Amino acid sequence: MRQLRVTIPDGVEFADLCLRRDLNDGLVRFNMAPIAAICEASALDLGELVQGPQPLVGLLIAAWYEAHISEGGAPDPVQEDLLEEARLEMEHGGGFAYPPGHA
Repeated sequence: MRQLRVTIPDGVEFADLCLRRDLNDGLVRFNMAPIAAICEASALDLGELVQGPQPLVGLLIAAWYEAHISEGGAPDPVQEDLLEEARLEMEHGGGFAYPPGHA
């Protein structure tokens, strides 16, 4: 298993992502500035992280959220919905998803 170590710069908070669901297509949208700051602080290639053959930005956000919560951070409703969707997909054998805007 490969591990990716990142640095979250001072002043960059999970809430800065402003996670949201697009009501038309159900996709998750977020501000790129915090991701760019993490990439710069961690000497990572932003393009590779976001658009590489195996984009890792979702895994980065999930790991960051886990650390955020373990450090007493406030829950994020969009990330909580994503975690619940993932749990239900695993529980029901995959392929489970809410319609856009109904997670």
